[in-house]
Amino acid sequence: MKLHEYQAKGVFAEAGIPVPESELAETVDEVVDAAGRIGYPVAVKAQVQVGGRGKAGGIELVDDEEAAREAADAILGMDLKGLHVGSVLVEEAVDFTDELYVGVTMDRTVGRPVAMVSTRGGVNIEEVAAEDPDAIARVHVDPSFGMHPYQARNAVYDAGVDRDVAGDVASVLTTLYDLWDDKDATDIEVNPLMVTADDEVIAADAVMNVDDDALFRHPDLQEMEEEGDADGDDLEAKADEYGFDYVRLDGDVGIIGNGAGLVMTTLDLVDYYGGAPANFLDIGGGAKAERVTNALDMVFSDPNVESVVFNIFGGITRGDEVAKGINEALESFEEIPKPVVVRLAGTNAEEGMEILNTDLVTVEGTLEEAVQRAVEFAGTEGEQ
Repeated sequence: MKLHEYQAKGVFAEAGIPVPESELAETVDEVVDAAGRIGYPVAVKAQVQVGGRGKAGGIELVDDEEAAREAADAILGMDLKGLHVGSVLVEEAVDFTDELYVGVTMDRTVGRPVAMVSTRGGVNIEEVAAEDPDAIARVHVDPSFGMHPYQARNAVYDAGVDRDVAGDVASVLTTLYDLWDDKDATDIEVNPLMVTADDEVIAADAVMNVDDDALFRHPDLQEMEEEGDADGDDLEAKADEYGFDYVRLDGDVGIIGNGAGLVMTTLDLVDYYGGAPANFLDIGGGAKAERVTNALDMVFSDPNVESVVFNIFGGITRGDEVAKGINEALESFEEIPKPVVVRLAGTNAEEGMEILNTDLVTVEGTLEEAVQRAVEFAGTEGEQ
C-alpha cells in the first residue's frame, strides 16, 4: 500500500517530524481558500503516487491568488504519467538553504533494514546511487535491537551533514526507522529534507509504503487506503478485478510474466540493459487467451509504455497452449499499439515458438535477447 504525500506527512507529523503547514484541496476555490489561510507563497502539489511530479508539471510554487487559481486549474484534473489528479496539497513554501535525503528500506543482500542519508537531496535517489554511490551514507540495523542513537549519528556524519543540523537530522532518521518498524513499512523516506536559514529541518516531501499483508494490524492505515482510492491508479484497480499481481512503475518497457520470479528477473534485466520497467505484472498460472488479453489491455493502457516483453515459462500450461493464447489475444486488437516481444521456455516451448504469429510479435530465443529487443523498441518508439 502506497500512502499519498499528504497521508504520509500526517503520519510523520504525529511522530514528531516537522512538516510544512498544509491543506488538502479538491477544487480551485478550495485551493485559493487554503492558500489564503496558510499565507503566500505556497506550493500546489498534485497528489498522485509517482515520482518526478515537478518535472511533469504537477507542482507549482505561487505567490498570489491569481497564480494559485491558475495553478489549481492546470493541475486538478490533469493526467500525470497516466494518473488522474483529483486532489492537491496546498503547502507552505519553505525558504531553504540545503536539501538532504533520509530514508529506510530493506537491504535484501544482507537481510537487514538499511538507513540512508545523503546531502544530495531533492533529486532521484536511485540516480544518485547509480552515479555516485559514495554520496549515500548507509547503516544496517539489527531489527532485534532497533536503531541505536550512535548509528543514526554515524550515518549523518558520514554523509557530511553540517554539524549545526546533524542532531536534528539524526533524530528524523531515528524516527523514520521507528515508523518503518512499527508500521510494517517497506520503504519510508523524506526527499528532500529541507534545511532552513535558521538551521531547522522540515520534511518537504514524504514517501511511505506499507506491506499489504500487515494492514490488518493497522486499521488507521487501512482507512487511509480507502480515502486515497478516488485518486488511485485505475490500472491497479483493474489488476485487482482481473486477479493479477501488478505494480505500476515509472519506466517505458511493459513486462508480463507467469510467475513472480520470472517477472522480477525480467525487471532486473530491463534495468541491466539500460531500459526502465513500466510495471510488474504477474498473470499467474496459465496464459489462456482471456488472461493474456486482459494483461495486454492493462499494459497498453499505460501511456508510458513503448514496448512489451512477455516472459512465459510453460509448466502445467504447455508452451503451445500459451502461444495460442498470445496469438488469440493479439488478434483481438484492431491495431497493436506497441511492439510486443515474446520469449517462451519450458514444456513444449519449441512447439510454441513455431506457433507464434510473427506478424504480430517479435520472437526471441532467450530472455536476454527478448529484453534487449524490447529495450531497443522502447528507445525507438520514445524518440518518435
